[in-house]
Amino acid sequence: MPYSRMTRILAIRHGETAWNVDTRIQGQLDIGLNAVGHRQAERVARHLAEEGLAAVYSSDLQRAHDTARALVRQTAVPLRTDAGLRERRFGVFEGKTFAEIDAEHPELALRWKRREPDFGAPGGETLAEFYTRCVGTAARLAEVHVGQTIALVTHGGVLDCLYRAATRIELNAPRTWQIGNTSINRLLWTADGFTLVGWGDTQHLQNLDESLDEASDGGRAG
Repeated sequence: MPYSRMTRILAIRHGETAWNVDTRIQGQLDIGLNAVGHRQAERVARHLAEEGLAAVYSSDLQRAHDTARALVRQTAVPLRTDAGLRERRFGVFEGKTFAEIDAEHPELALRWKRREPDFGAPGGETLAEFYTRCVGTAARLAEVHVGQTIALVTHGGVLDCLYRAATRIELNAPRTWQIGNTSINRLLWTADGFTLVGWGDTQHLQNLDESLDEASDGGRAG
């Protein structure tokens, strides 16, 4: 299929936060980058400066927006926020560590770890609702930029859903792929859906403090 009928997507996870380090669930709580996260944002921005971006879209949560702002400073392309790129809303889990959730809500924690599509913590989104929201948002934005390259700066859970959409992996399948802070993940979008091009590129972080991967938490902390 000609590239003129595709949208090239660089999907980027935000830089590291203190809550990532603490394995504390951020969800839609507005937590900012830590010092390492700001350095990671500058690195990924410089690395992508020559990618020919037509636009940068970001979650409106601070940790993603500040990562996106670093990219815009390097490229001078428009930055637009979209709440559809927010992390999953985790309700009563937000602000708690994984250990605290296990101790305080053992039955809920078990359903969460099983990745039940119809499960959502009280006050939160179900996994199926979240998947529909973030994949639909990415498709909607891609459709505006057919034949161009865009960046989506977002969260671990959103990236997990995009990977599944591109590889046709079920929502309840265990995650075996990495989602590191400021990792660069390359997708193509057409009217037929998403295709995976490349995943988990963190070459730009060489000689920097290791970016925190959430392979052990399923991208849940945000």
